Amino acid sequence: MDPAKTKIDQACRTAEEFTKLYYETADKRRHLMSRLYLDTGLFAWNGNGITGNENIQKFVIDLPPTDHVITTLDAQPILDSAVSGQLTFMIQVSGSVKYQDKIPKTFQQNFIVTAQGDKWKIVSDCFRLQEPLIRT
Repeated sequence: MDPAKTKIDQACRTAEEFTKLYYETADKRRHLMSRLYLDTGLFAWNGNGITGNENIQKFVIDLPPTDHVITTLDAQPILDSAVSGQLTFMIQVSGSVKYQDKIPKTFQQNFIVTAQGDKWKIVSDCFRLQEPLIRT
């Protein structure tokens, strides 16, 4: 079997498993969020930059309760990994998020995840609500 195809298939499987765990944790078990990030993980949330898994967890815990619905998911291997030669994937997600009782908003989120032992850890995470452009 083609090695590139094997890595792409693995990236897709990893993306499905990882995003299921990530959004279940974000919606129901935020006190465990730090476990999903490297100690030095980076998180950009609508322009707010947070560094370090404990700081990320504190930030996320302070957000209103959420309910995420995923509509698209894509993943690809990063072949020349900048993460100490570890198996690394880029995962792109879009969907909608409902904060408390407010109207759902669309979002896009991009992750760089790397293998650490038998777990996937987030190296970088960029979340952005998708606001419509206002034309004047």
